[in-house]
Amino acid sequence: MWFYYALLSALFAAFTAIFAKMGVSSINSNLATGIRTIIILVVVWSIVFIKGEVKDIGSISKMNLIFLILSGVATGLSWLFYFKALQIGKVSQVASVDKLSVAIAIILSVLFFKETLTLKTAIGALLIISGTIVFAMK
Repeated sequence: MWFYYALLSALFAAFTAIFAKMGVSSINSNLATGIRTIIILVVVWSIVFIKGEVKDIGSISKMNLIFLILSGVATGLSWLFYFKALQIGKVSQVASVDKLSVAIAIILSVLFFKETLTLKTAIGALLIISGTIVFAMK
């Protein structure tokens, strides 16, 4: 089932890039990110309330909360830089370079979670890195 969710994530991430490029065409990229964030906040919290999951908020540990805060800060910074890059760059290049995060996540998962680095995963990461280098060249 994870694969279908990941595929939907990739599909919506692609639409995010297209819609964001249109949205930042004549406004400040930070303002655009702020507006986008409000929409995300409303959509996600609506789902949490509709599904009755807000009742679980008391079970969040301090460590969960710390790492969720750090994740939120990282996400916010990622979005700010992504929107700025989209504003001044081509969608095809920005989205491709942004996917370097996959290779970085693979490396970090091996270091932090001791996940096994298979030959297939290593080749995939190297291909992503190679593709990023190709897109970054003039």
